[in-house]
Amino acid sequence: MDLPAFNNDSFNRYLFNAMSERPKHSPETGPEDLKWLDLVVEQVRSLRFGVVEIIVHDSRVIQIEKTEKLRLEKSPTDKR
Repeated sequence: MDLPAFNNDSFNRYLFNAMSERPKHSPETGPEDLKWLDLVVEQVRSLRFGVVEIIVHDSRVIQIEKTEKLRLEKSPTDKR
């Protein structure tokens, strides 16, 4: 599946739309059950390059992992 490339503005609009459509808690699930969504958004916003993984067990988010990449710029004298 190809995902669209996001710049900062389009990503912020995407997150705003996603957050406005997020599920409301019910008597079975409290607001703390949706806290993972806020954590994911926070981790994504803190990245320039990298990956945010959501680990699910029995239909519940149990872990969020962030891997950050540091990209080195090529110098003008680099021949590769």
